[in-house]
Amino acid sequence: MRVEDLPKDQHRPYEDMMAMLLGTFFVALGVTFYTHAVLLTGSTAGLALLLSYITSSITGWGFGVYFFAINLPFYYLAVKRMGWSFTLRTFAAIGLVSLFSELTQGWVQFANVPSIYAALMGGALMGIGMLMLFRHRTSLGGINILALYLQDKHGLRAGYVQLAIDGVILLVALTQLPLDRVGYSVLGALTLNLIIALNHKPGRYIGVS
Repeated sequence: MRVEDLPKDQHRPYEDMMAMLLGTFFVALGVTFYTHAVLLTGSTAGLALLLSYITSSITGWGFGVYFFAINLPFYYLAVKRMGWSFTLRTFAAIGLVSLFSELTQGWVQFANVPSIYAALMGGALMGIGMLMLFRHRTSLGGINILALYLQDKHGLRAGYVQLAIDGVILLVALTQLPLDRVGYSVLGALTLNLIIALNHKPGRYIGVS
């Protein structure tokens, strides 16, 4: 039996809404761990973190502002390749992550968090949050859109595509961050992407929105 012949479970609106709220909150909490430990992740979130570290003393802008702005150019690809419903969901998810990441900085204070714990826990939280969003036809923009598109059209696992691109971003980070920060960031990226790669396989989860 082919995957497309299997019955699909239709997500209800409140299920999509709950997944979006919980998924974006998990991602924002993971970002908070990373910000505290001065770590990086991949995709547009990694670029937003890097910019916030470099320019915070000048602009005062945090992760949320950069994350929202960097993703703006990718909405065209989202509409063209994934449709308006996916794009609107993604726009809402990006807005929520941007908002929650700024609010969480004031809600949660860390007295002492080892870098290795921040990398593992932050990566796990972001991976779980992104998995929830993926399963409800939502992404966090940027490279996530490209990864999902390649999986849908060519069968390439989204986690592995993301992992390759994340590696390039972390290599660039070597010019801006100490080596140990980049090393912990690699550990976090592996945690995040393995969660997605092992759990977001075509046919494993049959649900539509």
